[in-house]
Amino acid sequence: MDQHSSALERAFQLAKSGEFPSVHHIKQRLAKEGYSAEQVNGPKLLAQLRQLIAAARCADEQSQGT
Repeated sequence: MDQHSSALERAFQLAKSGEFPSVHHIKQRLAKEGYSAEQVNGPKLLAQLRQLIAAARCADEQSQGT
């Protein structure tokens, strides 16, 4: 756990990474890293994270030429 990042900041970092297919997977990683995944909640926040996941995965696919 990065002592300078909150659970929400870390969730956004993970979503932007393109490594996670869903918010559920991000919450699992947060818990594994010692963050409280309960802070990652609410329809607007979840929608933002889903959009970031989709954008990051799309960018990753384009960079791989698929």
